[in-house]
Amino acid sequence: MRFLRIFVSTLVLVAIPTLAASAANLTVKVLDPESAAVAGAQVELLGNSSNSRVSVATTSGDGLATFRNVPDGPCRVRVLAAGFAEEIASAASSAGSLTIQLRLAPASETVVVSGTRSAGPSDESGAAVSSLNGAQLQVMNPVAADDALHFLPGAIISASGQRGGVTSLFVRGGDSTYNKVIVDGVTVDQPGGTIDFGDLPLTQADHLEFMRGAQSTLYGSDAMTSVVQVWTRTGSTRVPELRFGADGGNLGTANGYASLAGARSRFDYNLFADQFNTNGQGINDAFSDSLQGANIGVTFNDRVGLRIRVRHSNSHTGIPGEWNFNGQPLLPPDPSEWSQLNDLIGSTELTISAPSGWQHRLTGFDYSYRYNELNVTGDPARIDDFPSNEVDHINRVGFEYQGNYVERSWAQTTIGYRIENENGFLGDTNFPPPTHGQRLNNDAYAQQQLIWKRLSAIFGGRFVHNSAFGNTGVPRVALTLLVLRGGKVFSGTRLRSTFATGFKEPGLTQTFAGPPFFVANPGLRPERNRAIEAGIQQNFFLNRYSLSAIYFNNRFSDQIEFASDPVTFIGQYFNVNRSLAHGAEIELQGKIVARLLLSSSYTYLSTQILDAPLCTPANFCDPVFNAGNPFLRRPKHSGSVLLNYLGNRWGGNLGASFVGRRPDSDFFGLGIDHAAGYARVDLGGWYAVNPRVSVYANVENALDHPYNEVVGYPALGINVRAGVRFRLGGE
Repeated sequence: MRFLRIFVSTLVLVAIPTLAASAANLTVKVLDPESAAVAGAQVELLGNSSNSRVSVATTSGDGLATFRNVPDGPCRVRVLAAGFAEEIASAASSAGSLTIQLRLAPASETVVVSGTRSAGPSDESGAAVSSLNGAQLQVMNPVAADDALHFLPGAIISASGQRGGVTSLFVRGGDSTYNKVIVDGVTVDQPGGTIDFGDLPLTQADHLEFMRGAQSTLYGSDAMTSVVQVWTRTGSTRVPELRFGADGGNLGTANGYASLAGARSRFDYNLFADQFNTNGQGINDAFSDSLQGANIGVTFNDRVGLRIRVRHSNSHTGIPGEWNFNGQPLLPPDPSEWSQLNDLIGSTELTISAPSGWQHRLTGFDYSYRYNELNVTGDPARIDDFPSNEVDHINRVGFEYQGNYVERSWAQTTIGYRIENENGFLGDTNFPPPTHGQRLNNDAYAQQQLIWKRLSAIFGGRFVHNSAFGNTGVPRVALTLLVLRGGKVFSGTRLRSTFATGFKEPGLTQTFAGPPFFVANPGLRPERNRAIEAGIQQNFFLNRYSLSAIYFNNRFSDQIEFASDPVTFIGQYFNVNRSLAHGAEIELQGKIVARLLLSSSYTYLSTQILDAPLCTPANFCDPVFNAGNPFLRRPKHSGSVLLNYLGNRWGGNLGASFVGRRPDSDFFGLGIDHAAGYARVDLGGWYAVNPRVSVYANVENALDHPYNEVVGYPALGINVRAGVRFRLGGE
């Protein structure tokens, strides 16, 4: 026994230095095409002879990810960063470090997060996802989210006139409340309601993703026809970088902004502020918005990180009301009504990459919405213009856990749990008391992604318990099949199909509204969507171009309608309506040259109200909502083209969108039943005078075409902005 103990001890003493010599640390630095560090990229360590994932890490603010005790010998590293192409590079642990520079890619190959809630190539996500990266957003220079969404496939923007006017998004025939909008991991649409895209600033946005189709399995309520996500930039330079600038233009437009960002050791930070003002082009068209925000991260080690994000916006908007209908000024604009929106978004996110194959994300979030709309006297020269003072206070606060586990190279599991408290006071101070609603949501979800040879399958489901309407569940199945791998010209043919259901919880007013004009209906059920889509994607010229065609079919049910007593005017909301929306989307995307990207699309849409039993003259329902009619503000034909050149010394964009004639109503009995079709062209560009100074200009509605996105509200004519940006410090 003594001999055996001596032998084992000697073996261990010999083995320890041998093992130490056979393992080393590998540090990967990820850079964007401009050689700036990329934070938040997913870096995977792969086996040399297979796609099995040995370990995974997330880059810190300075673009670094470290793998410890990497076995000696060759290996491969895979980088997935939203907005760029997937990159795979060979490495050796003995080298100690590796630098990977990302490339721009056509939209079909761009890495996205929204499709599966984890980074992956768009064409493998099983969903129709479009994205705009930071470089594209910089050259487009959008004031708010609607300016960017105008030129993305399948997005129909309907703005009530001037900047800051109520702006809705319609996707695949869905209502304006059927979109889930998420900023830095925080849901910012009203519970069961809409969001004003014209008042959602994109200052310091790192990238934006727009996903079409029913996505309630991963995103819960409101994700009936689309999900819009925005992420804020992180600091990335070891030397603190101060950026500031200003621009101005016609219509009394002025904008000033500044940011201080950097990354040092374990910490990164980005502090920013923006002030935008414009007089608009008509009576009571003025708009102003003040924004402040911060994005601060700390990396405790190569497996654990913490990030805190805050955005506060305070805007003031004039409300001229409906007055100019397709070029006919049938009513005078209202000179006195205005609205103010004050919202605060905050999130704290803890990420843990352990044990092997696991990534955990724990997020606490809070969204505060304060809205006030005031019309002191009303205007007797206008129809239906009475004194009012709407005051809405809404708060959404909660916690979410998401876990991603890669069992094998061909399997990935996503699980999650979310709890959220929705609390709001809504009403008009002239008609007290306000409506108060509060409900608690508990959601559990899971998704399994499997890849077998050329077939990719995604199966998922979500179970929701809501304290108001009880339990509901939604499934989703998505299949993609690579039919042909192709060659140089025809570089791959992929088929895909999806079946999913979506749901939207009732709005707080719909469920809880009380006297004097409403009867609460706590038994309201969620609105639902049964969504089917099928399509084909054909790539060309070594995947530089991609042509896709998708057929979609949405059947909406349990839609909520309002019925009132014609004598007392007291009413209640009910689940009664059913409707259908189906059509096709065709997209052509490509990388014309290394830095010139093309995205173009055409959408055909057909809609019909199938059943609306409560829509009668006795209930003051406008006949446009009768069964058999198409949906309002959804055109049959629409399309867009977006060209971006993203160079080292200069960048430019050309965006064009067209929207066909569509049903609409003045709702005043003036006989207006449609909005005319229109085309809009936007131009933009920047030029670096030197590494510290850049000049830029943007022209919206460059053809100065008069049009209404919402009938009665004239859109802005040509508006030009030009300015200068400065950069101090940095690298």
